[in-house]
Amino acid sequence: MEVVGGYIGPLISSFKFPTSNYYMKRKIINDPVFGFINIPNDFLYDIIQHPYFQRLNRIKQLGLSAFVYPGAQHTRMLHSLGSMHLMGEAIAQLRLTGQLINFDEEDAARACMLLHDIGHGPFSHTLENTIVQGISHEQISLWMMERMNEEMNGRLDLAIRIFTNRYKKHFLHQLVSSQLDMDRIDYLSRDSFFCGVSEGIIGSQRIIKMLNLHDDRLVVEEKGIYSIEKFLVARRLMYWQVYLHKTSVASEKMLTNILTRAKELASMGEQLFASPSLKFFLYNKLTKADFENSPKPLDMFAKLDDSDILSAVKVWGNHSDRVLSTLCHNFTNRKLFKVIILRDKAKGEELRDFYLNKYVKELGFDEYEASYFIGEEVVSTDTYSPKDETIDILYKDGTVKDIAVASDMLNIEVLTKKVEKHYLCYWRV
Repeated sequence: MEVVGGYIGPLISSFKFPTSNYYMKRKIINDPVFGFINIPNDFLYDIIQHPYFQRLNRIKQLGLSAFVYPGAQHTRMLHSLGSMHLMGEAIAQLRLTGQLINFDEEDAARACMLLHDIGHGPFSHTLENTIVQGISHEQISLWMMERMNEEMNGRLDLAIRIFTNRYKKHFLHQLVSSQLDMDRIDYLSRDSFFCGVSEGIIGSQRIIKMLNLHDDRLVVEEKGIYSIEKFLVARRLMYWQVYLHKTSVASEKMLTNILTRAKELASMGEQLFASPSLKFFLYNKLTKADFENSPKPLDMFAKLDDSDILSAVKVWGNHSDRVLSTLCHNFTNRKLFKVIILRDKAKGEELRDFYLNKYVKELGFDEYEASYFIGEEVVSTDTYSPKDETIDILYKDGTVKDIAVASDMLNIEVLTKKVEKHYLCYWRV
């Protein structure tokens, strides 16, 4: 039996090879992290050209982290393109191990990476806690994919099945969403690059070269165990040094309070400056059922980006409501909330009362208004969750072990321990 290019001969005939116009819209993007990224065909190019995807170019990947790391200006579009590129690299590696993955499956998996974050709004988690409450970006991503699928005459059917883990080849879903997916590999590499944080640098190419399959599950060959250990350590460091940095948390709390106050004023009939899409969410209390029963909420959400929020906040800095204008003026000029790490609940209540009284006496706010200038945030993360699908190591004798068991550097308690921090965010007058 002949082996050609890593494939066993008889399997080649079952592949669907590209047609003559397959590469008609082939494009190359120069990515600062991974170099040249190929857009190999019309299908993926059409997704990239769709307004839903183009919106991601107007949304920063790290939201308010630029208050801490000024270089963190990269977009969710760039992250999605990088994730798509890594998906192509991972599939190429799996094919070299003899796995049968046809071109339709590859396109669908790449499409998943382009679209996995499409439901993120501007400052995503802040939005989910204020003007689009109770609806996750994952759910909105799926709604958007389904809407695009209708427009594209069902061409996203397979991508949606992989995205929702309803396709027979489970490992494709693992490449999209797991504890070792292309999303995480890209954002660790990309975010550390743009933030200038060396602790997040990982051997992405090394990890991908060590991928294999065992019983339709993604595994990492034994030689790659140290790269996985570094990946987990890097993820832990990046969460506390970048994603959950106290200044980032404080700025998110400040923006949350701004949008909460704006929505409160809107509910009382106060006319606020806002783009049509932002105004729609400020003046309407929307539920999941509203999104499912009418196309308008999704249409309006698809028009929201960072500029809607930032321009409104800048204008609200001159609003007659002192709470809103003070918060917005300070946010625009980076006079952010200060942060105290709380280790004692009683101490937190004591400090909260102290600052509330200070704002009431010195600034003339009533106690309810003063509450907008202080708040507690509990943030937590674990490096490796035993509740999710494990990262498995494949040994030469065919046995498979969870990385938490296989690692001789890390132990299960360190890997799975959930670290929690309590922050008191307050305005220092």
